[in-house]
Amino acid sequence: MSPEPLPPVAPDVLAEAVEQLSARLRKKLDAAIEGCAERAARAADGSLDVRFGEDALVTLRPGPSGAVTEAGQAVCTCLLAPRCLHRAAVLGAAPLADAEGEAETGAEAGAEGEGAADTDAVPESPEPTTGSPDPTRADAVTPGPAPEPSEATPPTPAQVRAATALWEAAAEALAAGVTAGGAVVQAELLRAAHTARLAGLPRAEAAALRVVRGLRAARERGRGQRLGDLAGAFRDLLSGAAPLASGTAGPGLAPARRTYGQGGSLRVYGLCREPVLSATGYGGVATHLVGPDGSRYTISDVRPGGLSRARGAGSASVALGGAVLDHAGLARGGLSIVDATVSPDGRLGAGRGVNATPLRGLDWSEEPAAALFAGPVGEAVAAALDAGAREGDAPEAALLGCDVEVVGAAGEYLVARVAGGGPLLRLRPAHPHPELPHAANLRRIAEHPGLVLRVLGRPDLDRAATLRPLAVGPVPGEPYTLRLPEEWLGRADLGYDRLQGSNFPRAAADSGPLAPVDAVPDPLADAPLWRVRRLLETGVAGGRRAVAEAGRGADATALLAPLRRAGLGGAAQLAEALTAEADHRPRDAFGRLTDASADGYARAWLASAVHLAAAERSLVAASWS
Repeated sequence: MSPEPLPPVAPDVLAEAVEQLSARLRKKLDAAIEGCAERAARAADGSLDVRFGEDALVTLRPGPSGAVTEAGQAVCTCLLAPRCLHRAAVLGAAPLADAEGEAETGAEAGAEGEGAADTDAVPESPEPTTGSPDPTRADAVTPGPAPEPSEATPPTPAQVRAATALWEAAAEALAAGVTAGGAVVQAELLRAAHTARLAGLPRAEAAALRVVRGLRAARERGRGQRLGDLAGAFRDLLSGAAPLASGTAGPGLAPARRTYGQGGSLRVYGLCREPVLSATGYGGVATHLVGPDGSRYTISDVRPGGLSRARGAGSASVALGGAVLDHAGLARGGLSIVDATVSPDGRLGAGRGVNATPLRGLDWSEEPAAALFAGPVGEAVAAALDAGAREGDAPEAALLGCDVEVVGAAGEYLVARVAGGGPLLRLRPAHPHPELPHAANLRRIAEHPGLVLRVLGRPDLDRAATLRPLAVGPVPGEPYTLRLPEEWLGRADLGYDRLQGSNFPRAAADSGPLAPVDAVPDPLADAPLWRVRRLLETGVAGGRRAVAEAGRGADATALLAPLRRAGLGGAAQLAEALTAEADHRPRDAFGRLTDASADGYARAWLASAVHLAAAERSLVAASWS
């Protein structure tokens, strides 16, 4: 019989259980965690039991939310309980529950009349004007009050203390690395994250939880886990905690739940729909919309259910003001909304007073949708990169539209050239899951070199000239383009619609010679900045000691010389300072460390990581020009 999955555990419950252990038991915790999940069994009363020999039985009784949110919901029968190794091991083996408000369902929000709530997996637009029409218009929607205080507002003393604790815990975890970042190190981060939540710093808490999940996945050698992602999580956590801990910067608070403001009437038109999958088991759909003035909106339906939920939600009914449309119809139609509720980031809510009436949909060649494909792609990507640099933990880039000519397949991506002599782009699946049709649709498109497409997608800001298409359509006036059914209204959602042979023209394209597929330039791969990236990831994997080893002898020369030859003196200087700080471990006459703090090392690592991120943003922006 297969073991039962352990329920999610609140971070503060796990942190408290580890803190109660003695120093001797803490040393045994990592070994005790191994194999706990395989011994879980469902009891007759619905609880989960994990047995340790004949004398110890740990029982988990999750609350109504399905997660263990209180210490009393995890009990052990041994004599040391609740300060026992068995209880802490089972809690440590369970997945981490989302932060409060991190994964609310749309049903909860609708019941409160505030609008549909979403999860982290739902893409957001980083543009501050998204969902904020011109307030001078009579039918304009007035978003709710800005949830964040002014950047000039100093953090409170409690927030400074919480950020300081979070910085210290993150610095120690970074110095330990994945190899030594076991359950005890993770518990210190979780305790600091809980303190940050109590102090009103939900962004800081979410960043800490991302680091802990990354450490867990790396130690378990989980599929799809990349050291680069964990390094980015550490960078976001440290860069967010540093100004707060100094007490000189605004706290940049974000509410655990979006604030929806009441407004007047609003007309929106569908652009496309996108499957949503999260690592925490949520799935659904996000339908992207545009207003008459070009403002962007989304209506999302995300709930627990994972892949099956994401696939089925594409044709589910839109829970908005009694509208009779489903998400498939809304993506190619429109809505006239009365008493609309909209969040500052453009999320349309399903409040009690909202009324919606279906409208005729617009083709991509009609305004306001046509404006998405009219601007230079380089300027749009540069604006998205600037927004990401300002926001720090900004969501994914806003949608970008352009006309392209297919060149062909190159490995796992499709190469296309932007119309009008634009740059070569790599088109990668927006969702690589094999049961979603993104990858299959791109493979079929790659079979038709010279095909001219209109593409709407999201630029990948971490890769050179890379676009992740969400929908494609024919280009008006072009003979060698897609042939889509009339009911599709000139676009195919790559995450839900499957392109067939009949959707492609039969005649060969009469065009000039195509550029070689293997000649796509990649400034990120060509620049020696990868050496800095490898150094930072080495620190994440092996900790401070591994960075110190990389800065000695011939390894230091191999690291710094190529950077200086390429004119990257700043990167070389910061990398040299990082390796020197990693190796700086002063000791007294008895061999004892006189300064065991990881503060200096964390600051040196963060400086190099921030510089690397800025340099890579510049190269990505240049690849789109």
